[in-house]
Amino acid sequence: MRILVVEDEIETARLLVDRLRSGGYDADLAASVGEARKAVNGQIYSLTVLDRRLPDGDGLGLVGDIRRKMPGARILMLSALDALSDRIAGLEAGADDYLVKPFEIDELLARVRANLRRGTGGEPPVSVGALSFDPQARAAYVDGHPLVMHRREIALLEALLRRQGQIASREALAEEVYAGEEEFHRSNALDALASRLRKRLGEVGAGVEIKSIRGRGYLLTAAKS
Repeated sequence: MRILVVEDEIETARLLVDRLRSGGYDADLAASVGEARKAVNGQIYSLTVLDRRLPDGDGLGLVGDIRRKMPGARILMLSALDALSDRIAGLEAGADDYLVKPFEIDELLARVRANLRRGTGGEPPVSVGALSFDPQARAAYVDGHPLVMHRREIALLEALLRRQGQIASREALAEEVYAGEEEFHRSNALDALASRLRKRLGEVGAGVEIKSIRGRGYLLTAAKS
């Protein structure tokens, strides 16, 4: 699972990221509202640890962005603002949990684990451009309209979306799409499948790009406007 930490206090942020990574999570760090928006637009997170007081604004302003991009993701808000009205404002803005500073790192990590457990009823939909993908139903939509795809196209799309913004190696993609089937031993099988998927998504205006990275694999990103 990937977690975004939005925190401008460097020592606290580094400690939290290090502890999350040592616990087996993928953790990214953003130190401002601007950095967090870039991270949210380029990656899917299961949980965001979100500080309220940031150098360029109130973290509350990020909640709507996170909810639109990742409706099922969890948000744990941090703040030195400990008045009841501040806690209520955070929760009513869309946060799932609220922790007042200063806090013990072990309590914060326990809340991270608890929030992730509560979120395991279903993986949140993934959205890129006009494309959205429901991991539970393994169904793709463009602007809300269902997209009819072949089984292997769906498998490749899901594998690429799980690594959105990162280069997916040919070996990893082959393992997920072909699962040891003999067909992958044809050298062009994955390339042909990626080409069909790229064409299909282009035809329906999905707003995504699938780039071939020579000698490495494939990269899925939002199409540049």
